[in-house]
Amino acid sequence: MKTIGVLLFHDVEELDAVGPWEVLSHWARTYPDDGYRVVTFSRDGEQVRCAKGLRLVPDHSYDDVPPLDVLLYPGGRGTRPHLRDEDQLAWVRRQRETVPLLTSVCTGSLVYAAAGLLRGRPATTHWKSLDLLAELDPTIDVRRDERFVDDGDLITSAGVSSGIDMALHLLARLVSRERAREVREHIEYDPAPPV
Repeated sequence: MKTIGVLLFHDVEELDAVGPWEVLSHWARTYPDDGYRVVTFSRDGEQVRCAKGLRLVPDHSYDDVPPLDVLLYPGGRGTRPHLRDEDQLAWVRRQRETVPLLTSVCTGSLVYAAAGLLRGRPATTHWKSLDLLAELDPTIDVRRDERFVDDGDLITSAGVSSGIDMALHLLARLVSRERAREVREHIEYDPAPPV
């Protein structure tokens, strides 16, 4: 069984975490023979309060989360303290050493940049934070017009709803485009905006 871990922290943007979780957990539960499970975790395993007030209870803490095959680092206001938290940045660097595929939504990529993981690589983030991404590491090839950027062992995505697109892309990459379409249809996700 392979494990996808969705990181939770105070002031995480709700849809950054829950959007991809919906895609990936629906897939894992509906198609268990694909061999993946999706878990949530936080530093201490305690409940987190999201950016707009939703409270989420993670499955695990850093200490007891199963070994990850994919890490999903969402964004939101809660990433800003992570940019200056040396313990958190060291933890992120350790994940790079052991987790085959790192992904991010929105300003989660800022944390990867602050940890030095995006040096010389293409990446994106929320449109309001694109300049900050470039400031954190001027070697980053900032992709300003892409909803997600797949650079092999690291996938970044733009803000909020683009995390759903990234999760569907991830699913297509891990299993097949057909499986991703089946999940997209089941959750009735239609990316054409109504307004």
